[in-house]
Amino acid sequence: MTAFNAVRFRVKPGREQAFIDAHKRADAAFRGFVRGSLVKTGERTFCMIGEWDSFDSLVAARPKMIAMLDTFRADLEDLGGGLGLTDPVSGEVVVDLKR
Repeated sequence: MTAFNAVRFRVKPGREQAFIDAHKRADAAFRGFVRGSLVKTGERTFCMIGEWDSFDSLVAARPKMIAMLDTFRADLEDLGGGLGLTDPVSGEVVVDLKR
């Protein structure tokens, strides 16, 4: 069953382009990864949305995703509220809306 993950980030002032460039350079050749989109959600805030062929593929890729995060971790600002640098969520699709 299709799964998605979403990770929210806040980038340090002046580091937005470095953060975007890191995503452009990223090797997202994870088994089961269908596609991903980096979305600018506000001033210095972004969300990465990933689509996966299954939840198991997503779970198996987590160590590699963390390694990718490590390449731009220095560009991130703590989100506050005890969240740390990222606010990740993931799960299987329960409703698929199409036009």
